[in-house]
Amino acid sequence: MSIPTSRKVRLAAFLAVMGPGVIAGLSDDDPAGITTYSQLGAQFGYRLLWTLVISTVALIIFQDLGARIGVVTRQGLIGLVRQKYGARAGSFSAVALILANVGTMTAEFAGVAAAGQLFGISRYVTVPLTAVFISVLVLRGTFKKAERIFFVLSAVFISYVIAGFMSHPHWGSAFKGMVTPSMPFNASAINIATATLGTTLAPWGLAFIQSYAVDKRLTRADLKLLRADVWVGSLLTGVIGFFVIVTCAATLHAQHVFNITDASQAAKALKPLAGTLAKDIFAVGIIGAALLAASILPLSTAYSVSDLTGSPAALDDKFEEAPLFYITFASITVVAGALIMIPGVSLIWILISSQVLNAILLLPLLAYMYGIARDKKLMGEFVAKRGARTLYGSIIALVAVCVLAQFWFMFNL
Repeated sequence: MSIPTSRKVRLAAFLAVMGPGVIAGLSDDDPAGITTYSQLGAQFGYRLLWTLVISTVALIIFQDLGARIGVVTRQGLIGLVRQKYGARAGSFSAVALILANVGTMTAEFAGVAAAGQLFGISRYVTVPLTAVFISVLVLRGTFKKAERIFFVLSAVFISYVIAGFMSHPHWGSAFKGMVTPSMPFNASAINIATATLGTTLAPWGLAFIQSYAVDKRLTRADLKLLRADVWVGSLLTGVIGFFVIVTCAATLHAQHVFNITDASQAAKALKPLAGTLAKDIFAVGIIGAALLAASILPLSTAYSVSDLTGSPAALDDKFEEAPLFYITFASITVVAGALIMIPGVSLIWILISSQVLNAILLLPLLAYMYGIARDKKLMGEFVAKRGARTLYGSIIALVAVCVLAQFWFMFNL
């Protein structure tokens, strides 16, 4: 049975627009994110799954806003912050984003190194190979070629779905955990809830989706399809996080293995509980996730630095046309790769603290986005209405509560 022509046209139009939402969303499920989700499942079982649901809803709402701002204004986020709030605010945002991105990028390399070691491959092999791969992908490729590879890398996330089913979780308990808010008021629970919000609704992802929509040259006519792309990408992000959590809840938590320091440890712990295949599938997912995120993170940083200096660049630009863009990309990659290559270095603290830092940095960034969204001069007919402004404000308030609770426990223990 052939597909009607009108459906073929709509499908072709969606595939042409698809990219910013799916790639930005799935890149949030990086090794640091997988570690956070693994800890949540190992420590609390299914109980805190509702925090992932809320984080995914927040991701949909603000990824949609970021993509819309990019298409309407034709500018990246940091450049708009500088234009609307001044050079000081723009510089603060860019520096904060760079610091967070270096930490998170280091975590991506740590994920590659740790997962590679599960297969007997030294980090002194996997990390340089990863750095070369992403450098060739971005520095020598075109926008279309890079996007196609991003999509191929995204396909590896199916491994977490497979691992989830292989762990035979208690689906009833998982559903209850998703719809019944319940959380012990202690430092460990608050920390993991804040980290979950920070890793799902990552600042670098918001900056990336806006600049990527501009780089893809999408127009206002594409907004409807772009919104569908954002929903698909964000929901897939939540689905992957869900399967990581239930995998660890059904195996590690059920066997009283509560302390998971990185995603590769979670994979290794799965072997005696769910079999070697489950362990290998989980490890392959870590490597694929790291490769995707390690390609996106320096790209997000390069977009932001270029926007801040008033010289926006694109992947199709040559080096001589956008030297700052490519130097920034290379610098983030080299610095993060060098940190993970230091003999004996332990990056457990960086893995989790970078996600908490992301949540803290979310506050000013979301506030700036809120201000831009309600600026009629910038957004025109796409300015945020009252209902949308209330929704944005509620999410910002939630992030603020998490961050304040984090500080309270930090200084009262």
